[in-house]
Amino acid sequence: MKKMLLPHVNERKTPVEMLVLHATAHNSEDAVKCLNENELSCHYVVGQKGEIIQVADEDKRAWHAGVAYWRGVDSDLNSRSIGIEVCSMSLGQEAFAEEQIKSLIALCQGIIKRYSINAKNVVGHSDIAPLRKPDPGFAFPWQRLSQEGIGLWYDNNLMLKENDITILLKTIGYDTRSSGVVRASAYAFCRHFLPEYVQKIDDVSYLVENVLPSDFSFMKEDKFLKVLKAVAFAYK
Repeated sequence: MKKMLLPHVNERKTPVEMLVLHATAHNSEDAVKCLNENELSCHYVVGQKGEIIQVADEDKRAWHAGVAYWRGVDSDLNSRSIGIEVCSMSLGQEAFAEEQIKSLIALCQGIIKRYSINAKNVVGHSDIAPLRKPDPGFAFPWQRLSQEGIGLWYDNNLMLKENDITILLKTIGYDTRSSGVVRASAYAFCRHFLPEYVQKIDDVSYLVENVLPSDFSFMKEDKFLKVLKAVAFAYK
């Protein structure tokens, strides 16, 4: 593991209880440079060949989550979390390299063990900031990570009886405090659990500035509701 510690950190105000996974459309060293230029930081960057760069000490509050919300908490998720940037030139819209995911799994398992992080609190940047962020992308292997003890997946045979989309999203942990954010959270949910409903955008710069689709008709699909109910069961 290489160290390229950045100065854009401060002291934590709360214990670590979350792991936030991001994607960045840079190679590993350029990702660190980009963070520095924007006066941001995370704790680790995982490169496309599996190399790991430590950007901040784990006991420091890195600046990676921004304005965010998860499971009723809407302030200072940076203090509560470890942040990892995973390099992907498509911003997580194409499959990640096997050696990269193996490195990520080992890194995440160590972090989760050190801080006893609840599986419900292993999230993507889009999960906690659905109006602003599309990463780590719909190709991110959440199901595989869950099989390695990193985050949760669902069983289609187990689901809540609830049919209200807002209540189900809130049960999982998403922000549902306005109708607009409910729709954004529904799309973030698809990025995490139902990638077939997420549109691929080849222009990554455009994607960063246009996180949400123009069409939310997927929310009326039977499959969307069925999977949402199954995921909510897993997170209840």
